Formats: sequence, C-alpha cells, structure tokens
Amino acid sequence: MTNTTAAPPRGLPGFDGLDRLITLMTGAEKHAPAAHSTTDALWVLYSRVLRVTPETVRDPGRDRFLLSKGHGPMAYYAVLAAHGFFDEEVLSGFGTYASPLGHHPDRLLVPGAEIGSGSLGHGLPLAVGTVLGLRAQGLTDPRVWVLVGDAELDEGSNHEAIAHAGPAGLEQLHTLVIDNASATHGWPGGIDSRFEAADWSTATVDGRDHEALYEAFTAPHPGRPRAVVARVEPKG
Repeated sequence: MTNTTAAPPRGLPGFDGLDRLITLMTGAEKHAPAAHSTTDALWVLYSRVLRVTPETVRDPGRDRFLLSKGHGPMAYYAVLAAHGFFDEEVLSGFGTYASPLGHHPDRLLVPGAEIGSGSLGHGLPLAVGTVLGLRAQGLTDPRVWVLVGDAELDEGSNHEAIAHAGPAGLEQLHTLVIDNASATHGWPGGIDSRFEAADWSTATVDGRDHEALYEAFTAPHPGRPRAVVARVEPKG
C-alpha cells in the first residue's frame, strides 16, 4: 500500500502532519473514530482531485465538496487548515463558544464548507440538488463530491437520491462512502451493488491506499454518477 500524494500548497503541513493538527482539537465530543475513518480519503481529494482553493471558494466554476458525515469533522478541519483555508491556530478552539469550528460544521462559519451537516442522511440529497442547480445555470464543468458514512445509507432520503441520480445521468455527481462496518442494514453483494442497481459507475477500494483512492476518484464515467466505497477498519 502506498500513501504518496502531492505536496500541499504554500509549504503547509503534509499528510504526515494531520495527526498533529487533529491533536490540537480537544474535548469530549470529538467522535474520533468517525473523524479518523475519513482522513486518507479527504487528503487525496483536497490534495489531488478537488478544483477548489482558498482563493476560489466563491468562484462559480469551483468543484463543490459536501461533508455529509458531519458528526466527526476533525479530520475535515485539519485537512482544510493544511490546505490554507484557515490558520491552524483556529483548531485549538474547536467546539468552544467563540470558535467557528463546531462539533458539526457550519457553512456560514467554516471557510470552505459548502453545507451545514451532522444530521445523517442529508448530504447526498443536497449533492443531487447542487448538481441540478448547476445544470440549471449552465454550469456543467464543476464536479460535486459528497462524503457519506455507510450508516447514513440506512436513511431513506439517500435511497431516493441514489434512485434519481442514476437515471438522470448526473455525471457531475460523485459520492464517497466511508465503509467502517457501522451500518445497521446490509446490502447483498456489498454497498456498491446498491448504486450499480441504479445505473451508477462504482468502485470499492482500500480506504487507506492513496493511489487506489486517486485512481477510483479520477476514473472516467461518462453519462453516469460515480460512487466510490472506501473500506477502512471497522468502527471500534
């Protein structure tokens, strides 16, 4: 397994510095397993895939990233800080009254955040709506990424979104499912089978292997939405 990724911008911390950034955030409501399950996938997205920077967060042509798995945002905050969306000194205030970094992200407070999240089952429907909104504006180049947890797929709102996006041919839509074996319900044939049944392009990869993630994230999928299932160690 290889974890080679591109260097972050402007000499900011690399992947090896994420653990230090995460330790700056303290408190009893960290949902640490939820956060650490996303670290590698988030790093690959922001370092090598997403076309968005601190300077382009208001550009209509930017890629959008929606964190639906918002109940464990520490890795997300660390990755944003490592890419210059805000100063790392902000991390130490995590969860305090005066900090913009809440236990759930707030799009009005967190630089780079596209949605407020934390209640499970909202992100994928919002991502579908985002793609439809971009299409209505004639913006067919920006890509929309949404990160969901496997347990979120127990929510009916996600099944409706999956069922719509495939037949609608929402090629701009990309869903990253972090599979840490925490879902209540299962899917015969695996999580990707649910997406395949709705005519999505799919891949299942090791969620700690940066090269495998990158290849899955960038594989062509003309005329179809893309779902990547990233398997990590089971939630303890």
